[in-house]
Amino acid sequence: MINVVLTAVRSFPQRVRDRFTRRPDRFIVRIQQQCELNVEAAGALLDYMAKPSKKNAQRVQQLEKNADEIRRMLVDELNRTFVTPIDREDIYSLSRAIDDILDDTWFTINEMDILAVTPNSFLSEMASLLSQGAEEIKLALDRLTHHPNVASSHAIRARSVNNEMETLYATALADLFKKPKDLDSVVMMLKLREIYRHLFHAADRIGDVANIVDDIVVKFF
Repeated sequence: MINVVLTAVRSFPQRVRDRFTRRPDRFIVRIQQQCELNVEAAGALLDYMAKPSKKNAQRVQQLEKNADEIRRMLVDELNRTFVTPIDREDIYSLSRAIDDILDDTWFTINEMDILAVTPNSFLSEMASLLSQGAEEIKLALDRLTHHPNVASSHAIRARSVNNEMETLYATALADLFKKPKDLDSVVMMLKLREIYRHLFHAADRIGDVANIVDDIVVKFF
């Protein structure tokens, strides 16, 4: 009996700490899982630009499917939860924007594979920017709950990546629309334009995530 009492007394401080320690919110955890898969997919795209292969294409496809499943669970949980830690609209919009990034990453690598487009310097640089942006939004979401100001700093960096992509996209199009030499070059021009647009849209969604993170920090922290 005495041992039981002593054990209870010794464990009391830890039980108090556990009671008052904020548990990770399940919606934030789901979004963080999406971000992790997004970072992996952006890395696989970067690998593909260095060495195109079916393996990297299939890897991104699987990551996209995994991320879709996480989003489906998040939406289901959101529909069954009355009280949420931040606005329901913000949770939903964050998840959707991150999902859109991964979708465009998959569209990029899938079309390059199907259309037999060889990576060029613009595509490699765009993929590198996308990878940087994916990492920044992951860090922003990882820091959001306990270090909101740091999350805002990463959101600023993510927007910077988006701005760099806009400039690079315009430069790539300008280079693409130089006078075509023959029909084959026209066909390749159309293929590349579509692939550039996927990467541009992915970076645009990174900017959307950054803006939503800033809105959350202003409203709740």
